Amino acid sequence: MNAIQLYARYIGISIRSQMEYRASFAMQTLAHFLLTGIDFVALWALFERFDTIQGWSLYEVCVFYGMISVAFSINDALTRGFDVFPRLLKQGDFDRYLLRPRSTLLQLFGYELRLTRFGRFAQAWIVLLFGLSHLNIALTVPKLALIGWTMCGAVCLFMGLLLLQATFAFWTTESLEIMNTLTYGGIETAQYPLTIYHEWFRKFFTFLVPLGCVNYFPLLLLLNRYNPAHDPAWLYALSPVAGIVFLFAGLLAWHVGLRHYASTGS
Repeated sequence: MNAIQLYARYIGISIRSQMEYRASFAMQTLAHFLLTGIDFVALWALFERFDTIQGWSLYEVCVFYGMISVAFSINDALTRGFDVFPRLLKQGDFDRYLLRPRSTLLQLFGYELRLTRFGRFAQAWIVLLFGLSHLNIALTVPKLALIGWTMCGAVCLFMGLLLLQATFAFWTTESLEIMNTLTYGGIETAQYPLTIYHEWFRKFFTFLVPLGCVNYFPLLLLLNRYNPAHDPAWLYALSPVAGIVFLFAGLLAWHVGLRHYASTGS
């Protein structure tokens, strides 16, 4: 089988195993929907108290919130193997992955497809559509293409972050908690416009970890909040490519870590 067929086989096995206990699956999916819904309630309460934040309305922030949350939910569903990677290292299970005549990345991506993340995915889409409907934005073909392209860049960025987190485990064994500030903390950051943060913080999440490039800048174009006299529209439209570049950097780091792996020694 080629790689795509093998990955499809992995996903099929994962789906069938989760559907063995459908009541449990339904409850976990609903739990994800409700728990992430509480986050939005907190966001709504903030705007109920202050009306706007530095000129940004609730509905505009809903677009930021929804876009980054949809992308993260997709990534969270696909990358379970990298979440558990430190455990695979400690238990010596990763050695079995190396013995198989297939890419270790393919095997880790096929570790599990977490369908329960559909709860978060659905909640994020509801918030996104809620914001767009109140802003009266015409969803033309270019706008829809921009939304899809932006989500693609964000998914790639989060995958790159998880790859780096797993790569560090080759040397640290344990997962570094500081990486969670960039993944789970990053999604909290990107739910709001970058302009509400300090300048050093904005630069960090633009040039080092380009969260702004995969959410803030393209959404300025979507919301018609950019200044065409100073910055051309194509610059904002191309900014999600930073997420793809970051993913390739993560892949290169992974291969470096893999070459330095010396097994558990047990």
